[in-house]
Amino acid sequence: MKGLKITVVTVIVLLVGVYAAGYFLPSKYQVERQIEIAAPASAVMPLVNNFERWSEWGVWFQRDPNMQLSYQGTAATVGHQSQWTSESQGSGTMILTQVDEARIQYDLIFPEMEMQSVGEVILTQKTTANNQTVTLVTWRDQGDVKDDIVGRYFVLFIDQLMGPDFEQGLANLKQRVES
Repeated sequence: MKGLKITVVTVIVLLVGVYAAGYFLPSKYQVERQIEIAAPASAVMPLVNNFERWSEWGVWFQRDPNMQLSYQGTAATVGHQSQWTSESQGSGTMILTQVDEARIQYDLIFPEMEMQSVGEVILTQKTTANNQTVTLVTWRDQGDVKDDIVGRYFVLFIDQLMGPDFEQGLANLKQRVES
């Protein structure tokens, strides 16, 4: 009986310790990846500011060809929305909140996970030494899980979880624009 009490107390102390430690973990995160595309920003932006075109380069659409998609609003304008439902990729909504010739910003909402973040794609056009026009594409997502203890543990691994998808998506975008 004494051994059972020690085991129960040890488990409770460990659980309380893991829970308490969660409060000391970061609540904010940022995932960012970049790629250089051999094309002007004007060739890249139509694939970025129109959510209906994300299926041409986004990895999530390739993973689930049966994903249910719907769109609202006018492409490339504030308020343009994409909504999806997928058994393998989850369900969510993206809402375009800012747009200009070199940058978009969007809210990304995953209601099932009660998670929301802000994403942006920034296009920086430049001319190389051999007079070629290239565009540096920066894709960033950032958020705050606030007091969600499980979310704070999730933040520790979010770059490893989202980063490869951003890298592959940017590689797909590069291939699409350059071909």
